[in-house]
Amino acid sequence: MKIFKRPLLTLFLIGALTACSDDNNDSPQSITPEPGEPKDLTVERFIYRGLNEIYLYKADVAQLGDNYFASTEDRDDFLDNYDTPEDLFYDGLTAPQDRFSFLVDDYVELEKTFSGISTTTGMSYGLVRFSATSNDIFGYVRYVQPNTSASEAGVKRGDIFTQIDGQQLTVSNYQGLLNQNSYTLGFATLSDSNISENGVTADLTQREYNANPIFIAKTLKVAGQKVGYLMYNSFVSDYDPELNAAFGQFKAEGVKELVLDLRYDGGGSVRTATDLASMITGQFAGQIFSKEQWNKDYQDYFESTEPERLLNKFNTTITNGEMINSLNLTRLFVLTTDRTASASELIINGLDPYIDVVQVGGTTTGKFQASVTLYDSSNFGRANANPKHTYAMQPLVLKSANANGVSDYVDGLIPDIEIFEDIENLGVLGDANEPLLKAALDVIQGNRRSISRDYKLFDPVAESSMNDLNYQRMYIDALPGKVSE
Repeated sequence: MKIFKRPLLTLFLIGALTACSDDNNDSPQSITPEPGEPKDLTVERFIYRGLNEIYLYKADVAQLGDNYFASTEDRDDFLDNYDTPEDLFYDGLTAPQDRFSFLVDDYVELEKTFSGISTTTGMSYGLVRFSATSNDIFGYVRYVQPNTSASEAGVKRGDIFTQIDGQQLTVSNYQGLLNQNSYTLGFATLSDSNISENGVTADLTQREYNANPIFIAKTLKVAGQKVGYLMYNSFVSDYDPELNAAFGQFKAEGVKELVLDLRYDGGGSVRTATDLASMITGQFAGQIFSKEQWNKDYQDYFESTEPERLLNKFNTTITNGEMINSLNLTRLFVLTTDRTASASELIINGLDPYIDVVQVGGTTTGKFQASVTLYDSSNFGRANANPKHTYAMQPLVLKSANANGVSDYVDGLIPDIEIFEDIENLGVLGDANEPLLKAALDVIQGNRRSISRDYKLFDPVAESSMNDLNYQRMYIDALPGKVSE
């Protein structure tokens, strides 16, 4: 019997596989077979080939073993057991511990997301239950992007809404109501945990929007000290020059302490995280910021031929060649919630061996793995991708550890100072009296005070960003070169 073996591990060219490319924007073409014809397994074979090649948890999925199937026919029989590519990916070939790998059927939209482009009203919100036993839910506005439908309608942080187009939001209808292209938001008043409609409405429309992740960058004067405050909402590499410019301004203004607000930051580019860490510090250039661990095949190859490839080191320049504006800090305050994930957690964990990182807020998500975009081409790159479809996948390919080897924080990173957002008193972002920022500033001033717990925590249901393709993702921009036996 012919023994099936996967093709030799592909020789990848550095930079050939990028997460964000602008060419070949063809729309998906149907691969549905005509009646009576055998099922077309083009996408399924691509999924299998990619996960068999580079998936971080390959060893934990028996079917991905190199000699698991006796023949290509046996493999195809397995692939044919799943009704859709999505069923194969999520139910057949990803490991139980994998919460973050994903598959898309339109990689053009994925590429836009990695560049910070999305379709949105501009309103970032959370959704919570009225009570633990209620199916009715309400939304609260976290922040509003400028020059969007929500900002034009006067929506602001702290607003409460209960209705869409006159219908009460529930756990079963909120997705359909909030995913409409346009809708009327019905506001309410929240007081002493009681909610009542107030008759105020706002008409919102979804529009394509390119969001600058640097939401606020300002310098505060606190007890005679210059304290930088940066609210950073996503590690989008397209905005690295703007991020570096913000640190240039901090440096020019003589900032000696920094509060990095990552409370809603679900992550993004590993390279951007490494550069941000270098902007915060500067005195550790060339030292290890994080280490990478791949599946056994890739790990063995890198260790024997290119061990430096497994190390992400503090940089002196960003990707366009600009010198990094470094603050040379020895202490950093980071504001976090359970929405803080991946590259945001990498900042905290990667800096911890070097400087005093004071985490203020809630426990983070617990994501320490990174992914890369795979396209259906001979080398998984964007060029020459199969024109029959626009499926792509974003499998986890590595996990990160800091210079001391700390990784696997599956339960998240625990804050030094625990404080949760009070929906009835969210405060103004960037204002010295906003509760999370104030808790950090109190430590800077040396008069740490007890934190009030006199507020209700509502049961979360969902949030506005959870349907974004890059939700709580950490990714590398290119797959490194590799050869196999």
